[in-house]
Amino acid sequence: MHHKSQSEILSDFAFSLDIKNIPPEVLALAKFCIIDTIGVSVFGSKFPWSQKILNYASAYGLGGKCQVLGHSNLRLHSPHAALVNGAFAHAFEQDSLRNPGAGVHPGATLFPPALALSQELNTNGELLLKAFIASCEVMFRIGTASKHSSEKLGFHAPGLTGTYGASIASGVVQGLDPFKLSNALGIAGSLSSGLLAFTKSARGSEVKRLHMGKACESGVMAARLALEGFEGPETILEGKFGFLDAFCGDSDPELLTKGLGTEWETLKICMKSYPCHITAHPLIYSLNKMMETHAFGSSEIATCELHVPEKVLSHHDIRKPTDIKQAQYSVPFCLAIAMEYDALDPNIFNDDVVHDLKVIENCQKIKLLPFTDNLKRSSWTSKISITLKNGSTITNESDFFLGSPSSPLSLVQLKNRFQNHTKSCNPETTELWFNSFLDLENLENFNELPDLI
Repeated sequence: MHHKSQSEILSDFAFSLDIKNIPPEVLALAKFCIIDTIGVSVFGSKFPWSQKILNYASAYGLGGKCQVLGHSNLRLHSPHAALVNGAFAHAFEQDSLRNPGAGVHPGATLFPPALALSQELNTNGELLLKAFIASCEVMFRIGTASKHSSEKLGFHAPGLTGTYGASIASGVVQGLDPFKLSNALGIAGSLSSGLLAFTKSARGSEVKRLHMGKACESGVMAARLALEGFEGPETILEGKFGFLDAFCGDSDPELLTKGLGTEWETLKICMKSYPCHITAHPLIYSLNKMMETHAFGSSEIATCELHVPEKVLSHHDIRKPTDIKQAQYSVPFCLAIAMEYDALDPNIFNDDVVHDLKVIENCQKIKLLPFTDNLKRSSWTSKISITLKNGSTITNESDFFLGSPSSPLSLVQLKNRFQNHTKSCNPETTELWFNSFLDLENLENFNELPDLI
């Protein structure tokens, strides 16, 4: 009797998932995540690095049926549309992830390929929603099993995990059977990419924006090759020289399928409040509450001491970022911005703020330290201690912020965020897209949606 590999078990699940058996709260959060992704993609489409990727895709991918978010009268073939929309979604550090962190970005890696293939094949919203949730359940488990350890080796984890997720999303929309879905995962393993060299270099930080788009494009490729009968190793996840063995410093293969079908990983989707790396979010939220409660401004801060997880010390302590892209990855610099400006406004985060003397001065006040006790904390928990010039000290330790599973966005907050990100678009079109995706399971034809501009 054949002993099924982990990828085969995951593929069986993705194939057999019936939307009627998915809890309402899972469906609702998945739709919220998709709507948020559409908004941040439109916002992200305007940046120079996004335009460079679009120019590449347009040079080779014109003539398809797939929309480019934030652009009109432009249709690409599905791999190129997935590449572009995935890059747009991750263009400005505003896309969704998982809490606790597992090196995954569901909105930026699962929705773009699913949307592109839904438009190419003229399928409906119910199938896209199923594909999104099935791939989220698979990808989140792969990320969890990796123990987020690939980043310690220098890989950008979502570029790795995202390729697996995108292959499942693409495969489900194309109607692949379990055997071919497993092959898609096997193929995806040879297409994973993304390095963190940009965090330690003087230039090149915009390459990070490419990682999610590349994962989307590779997922489309993996699923299409699998559709053609191309095979990939069934032990790609847990086997020798598979993902957990080759890309991870630590792992737990049992987590690949633990609770599959009964414990919904999709409920751990987390949406961002601020346009920066997630490790800065609890600190910015705590800072804002402190400044509001105790009525002080940045000029009254004498020192700011942060106790942070080890990964913040090793990856996110960038004191002199060369541009806003690198600044958004720096915890102390993002906190320094929040001391001076409203961090909820993504327009604040630009290259001018990188050279803002007040922000630079704020950053110099911040000291980062490791936790020295043995208490078990989440990977995002940080402690902030602010000493004011009058001698008083205010302290808070938390991993809380609006958008996390314990404090999800309300429908009103989601719509406000969506409208803020799509301010440049026609209001009627914006309203149509929002309502259509809020009722996604009843959307019959994606190609009837007008360009979101």
